[in-house]
Amino acid sequence: MSRHPDRPYTLKYIEKMTTNFVELHGDRNVKDDKAMIGGFAQLGDETVMILGQQKGTNTKMRQLRNFGMANPEGYRKALRLMRLAEKFNKPVITLIDTPGAYPGLEAEERGQGEAIARNIYEMIRLKVPVICVIIGEGASGGALGIGVGDKVLMLENTWYTVISPESCSSILWRSWDMKEKAAEELRLTSDRMFNFGLIDGIIPEPIGGAHWDYLESAQLLKDYLLPLIKELKQLTPESRVQGRIEKFGRMGSWNEIIDQEKEQPSNLQTEKPNLQNL
Repeated sequence: MSRHPDRPYTLKYIEKMTTNFVELHGDRNVKDDKAMIGGFAQLGDETVMILGQQKGTNTKMRQLRNFGMANPEGYRKALRLMRLAEKFNKPVITLIDTPGAYPGLEAEERGQGEAIARNIYEMIRLKVPVICVIIGEGASGGALGIGVGDKVLMLENTWYTVISPESCSSILWRSWDMKEKAAEELRLTSDRMFNFGLIDGIIPEPIGGAHWDYLESAQLLKDYLLPLIKELKQLTPESRVQGRIEKFGRMGSWNEIIDQEKEQPSNLQTEKPNLQNL
């Protein structure tokens, strides 16, 4: 259901749950990436910066939006908008829905990896509240590029993982035929992500999925966002930044192996040089 063609995308959520949306364009460097959209909007009684990936609702629009796969300029535009929100002390809401960042040669030439890494670094340090919501597909660095926040939420029928099942299958089994097995092994569903402690909450969808009722789905999301914004605004900027550092620093697991053997002291004596003979 996360890939249902009628599923609401970022612009649909913006249309149904906000007012006075003013879209902002361009990264002030290369161009305006149509796969990443954002701008100021009124959410209830809060003015917020809302941004996210947009896939497109038909074939022509999907080509224009590059199927929701942003180029480096898309992530740089997102960072520009987040810094603008910080300047005016407005909360940031990101809506994540992408099969991954665009992997084309031209994207790599313009610094795809650097752009995503820069966003992760800068989002940790933003002084305003940041809430990230996976509304469809949340894959790889394409999701992480706008996925670092005080709270990370997932809609009920979405997924979130380091790599798409198809790409995982092609790497491990040299074929897309094992994509279902890869999806199972990746443990990518919202309930598993919550149990792993990688997200902070699951937002329910209308019966049958978000594509059955756009208005109800947007209202459910809005009802989650507004209390969270008020809660996060009570914290100081320093505590929000420290909370993000600790939150993402706790993710993952590891084993530390300590070598119990002590190094034996060396019995060799080094001869001091005779400076008079030099």
